[in-house]
Amino acid sequence: MLTKNSDITTNFSGVDFSKYSSKVSDFVNEFAKRANKQGQFLNWVNLPSEQLKRVDEIYELAAKLKEQTGSNKLSVMGIGGSKHTVEHMLSINGLNVKGDSIEFYSDVDSASLERFLYRLGDVTKSNFMIASKSGSTFETKDGFLRVLDLLKDAYKAQGKTEDEAAKLANKHFIAVTDANAEKSELRRTSNENKWLGDLYIHDDVGGRFSAFDDHALFTLAFAGMKKEDMKAMLQSAQEMSELSLSADLDVNDALKEGIFWADAKLNGTEPSVHQYMGSIFENTVYWHAQMQNESVKDTLKQVAKVPDAMHHSAEAHFNPANKLVFALTVPVDNGVCRENAEAYIGALTKSYEVTGATFVERVQTLGMGLTPKAAGAMTQLRAFATVYQEIVEKITKNIEFPEVLDSVLQPHVEFYKKNLKGGVVVPGRISK
Repeated sequence: MLTKNSDITTNFSGVDFSKYSSKVSDFVNEFAKRANKQGQFLNWVNLPSEQLKRVDEIYELAAKLKEQTGSNKLSVMGIGGSKHTVEHMLSINGLNVKGDSIEFYSDVDSASLERFLYRLGDVTKSNFMIASKSGSTFETKDGFLRVLDLLKDAYKAQGKTEDEAAKLANKHFIAVTDANAEKSELRRTSNENKWLGDLYIHDDVGGRFSAFDDHALFTLAFAGMKKEDMKAMLQSAQEMSELSLSADLDVNDALKEGIFWADAKLNGTEPSVHQYMGSIFENTVYWHAQMQNESVKDTLKQVAKVPDAMHHSAEAHFNPANKLVFALTVPVDNGVCRENAEAYIGALTKSYEVTGATFVERVQTLGMGLTPKAAGAMTQLRAFATVYQEIVEKITKNIEFPEVLDSVLQPHVEFYKKNLKGGVVVPGRISK
């Protein structure tokens, strides 16, 4: 018998789930028949269990990279899911709070590069994880080529020959990309230059769904996550997958959340709000916004952190002319601020219940982050709920399903990518 994850609880208000009880099996079966099937981009469903087999290898690679360069800092170079999932996972696990072990670079402009290099100081004191499925992502390749040249120059300034400088520079890199060198330019670069490896971006796992893929787990290991905590997190995520494929709605909160958001749209409430309380979720907001934009593909949901955004948003949210649905994710507060935090949560919940349907999601905390069990469960739940929203809407409106779910593909991004091709720009080029 399946039981709910005790580290994450959700209370719903204003939604009649009984309206959907006759269709629950249809919702779950539609998801289940696609999960982990080639070409369906749902291989993240069982990814946590697969990654449990590789935990020792990932920790060994992190230790070896530190050892071969003498550097305990890692710079993550990637965009989208290669960055936001990592930021999210670090933050909710209470790691890199000072920003002293992990840096990020995902920009292409001169000021941002200068700021990044200023934070690094001596470029030889950092290692670099280059994350790109294709290995040719323009933004990532631009940054990587610049850093590679800077490393070579730094070592030549120490009196090394061109060949010695190149060999030393390449010791600082590890690639996270497709395993197939024929598909990935970055894999070929890694092989040719004898980079430490191998780390992979698994097939049929879209960037926004890749929070348990190698780039995130390697960074967590590098930042000091205990191995037993990583295993607990992955086990909890896999347990959430099992709960999320259950036809028992009492234990399937991912489906409930999918129904929650779909029900609002089906009843004509387009705008919606999902707020996260506290700095634990500072980077979760960026990841969830990516999930919303790329999967749900509308611009009417506000994903924000409170308390900051609450005062900015209240005037619009509580204007009777604006109808919306609301969700709040909060850490369970066991510390000195507990009474005031609970009062604040109570005020938000009471206020939003007046405006429409709501749910409050409470996640257990440990120190400056979530418990490993809560981190795994919440992250996997969010991915399931996002896909379930599409499934619920289509089945309820009797819309025919595409071969691959819309929520896992992102065809429209090619519109801008086409304008980056044709030799107009050259990654890593030094402007005169």
